[in-house]
Amino acid sequence: MLENISERKEAWKTIFLFLVLVVILTSPFHYAIVNLYPSRIYVGAIMWCPAIATFITLKIKGRKISSLNWNWGDWKYIRLSYFIPALAGIITYILIWIFGFGNLANAEVITEWAKELQLMGIGTLDTIPILVIAILLLGTVEVIRSAATTLGEEIGWRGFFIYELRKVLSFTGVSVFSGIIWAAWHWPLFVYYSNNAILEFLAFLTTCIFMSFTMTYYTFKSKSLWPAVIFHAVSNVYIQKIMPPLTTKIEGTEHWLGENGIMFTIVTCVFGIYFWRKAIKEKL
Repeated sequence: MLENISERKEAWKTIFLFLVLVVILTSPFHYAIVNLYPSRIYVGAIMWCPAIATFITLKIKGRKISSLNWNWGDWKYIRLSYFIPALAGIITYILIWIFGFGNLANAEVITEWAKELQLMGIGTLDTIPILVIAILLLGTVEVIRSAATTLGEEIGWRGFFIYELRKVLSFTGVSVFSGIIWAAWHWPLFVYYSNNAILEFLAFLTTCIFMSFTMTYYTFKSKSLWPAVIFHAVSNVYIQKIMPPLTTKIEGTEHWLGENGIMFTIVTCVFGIYFWRKAIKEKL
């Protein structure tokens, strides 16, 4: 954290400039998502707005794009950035099954899911091989595809934004502030996609804040933006693409399911608190 008052003011100006640019760049696509179709195209565009805002900010400030932490870093952090969000997604749905907020899908549902993934001839296999093949493909190929869009977000949020915040805030402040901004940036999507926008946004806000503790920890430890890219992509795939199709819904418990569900928020909070305490202990 900077001690010089003039340098702190300059850092806040940079932060403000970046956020203004994010809003300007994102707003047309948020409007398009709410009012136009197809929405998936605009979501992909939105996810690259933080990166573009970062590049413009760096240009205005006379800094090089190469000043970002593009290095791959220690493989240990890459592996953990895959394992942690995958584990969080799996634990979330195991708890959902245990507490009866949803049921583990039966063989017929799993086969239909495999057909939706266009795994040709998959119906001739037993349930377990189908499950293994589908999870392996989604957990690798789909994660790589997802990383192409999460890269755009993470160049901005973890590659640039949290490092600027680090100049003026503690680790706790960086995580909380960046988590709130990250969640607020998603707000228009809830207007379009959510059945209960307020409830889901509050759950998502809490999730973003506590997930930020974990992602900020790995970003600062690795001195690389790539663990955040992998973490974000894996989290999206497991909580959106792998675990929900393996769960049959029960009427009245929808608010417990998915990435905006209460259960994922609880699990994320547990992981976030662990890495928060770990970061404080290690004086990040």
